[in-house]
Amino acid sequence: MSAERVASKTASGVEEGIGKAGTTVKAGVVSSLKGINEIEAEIVSLVRNTVSNTLRATGSVAAEAVGVTKDVVIGTIQATEEVGTGLILSTKSVAKGVVMGVSDVGGDVVTVASQTVKGAVKGAAEVGADVAMVARRTVDGVIEATKEVGGNVEEVARVAVGGAIEAAGTIGNTAVRAVKDMLVGVVEGVKEIASTALPRQRTTFAASPKEKPAPKAETPKTKPKSVPSRSRRRG
Repeated sequence: MSAERVASKTASGVEEGIGKAGTTVKAGVVSSLKGINEIEAEIVSLVRNTVSNTLRATGSVAAEAVGVTKDVVIGTIQATEEVGTGLILSTKSVAKGVVMGVSDVGGDVVTVASQTVKGAVKGAAEVGADVAMVARRTVDGVIEATKEVGGNVEEVARVAVGGAIEAAGTIGNTAVRAVKDMLVGVVEGVKEIASTALPRQRTTFAASPKEKPAPKAETPKTKPKSVPSRSRRRG
């Protein structure tokens, strides 16, 4: 092994040699990934506190929750427009923060989850982002939040997937197909719920020609036996 190569263990615990360049990149990637996790955690905390404090201030959670959710989603989209990127990265954290904030004040998590997904999908289309990926990240966020607050995960998954498809339907058939394809494999752990929310693929059968009745077998005509005349029997 060269002087620049050092021993490093992989995730499976197997020691592999790695060069200086590999070590440098590895350290940088680890730092960046930790940074991304910290950013996502900060966004969740920011949205959660903002939503819960706003709803507490209004004093009418049931009436204001949907409006505050729309406001937060619009604010997120405008922020990513200013920066020029980041919608896909931030969508999951924002969706998670919205659901947790509404849950903190006893709001209707199911309704808010549906509104959050719809708003994110429509907003993604308006700014030219990847609609399917945004739908996936948003659904992931609301489901993850519902698990953490002890909500009805199955119901939230059902309305979230349905909301994403409904919102994609206002964009076009291509968006609907992309969202369906993306969400079929993403709702892990609640696949039976997703299967009820996602339209099943129609199975078409080719029209089979009508079966013709089998031709009747022709029965050979038998000649009537000749009956000897009485005159001959007498003779």
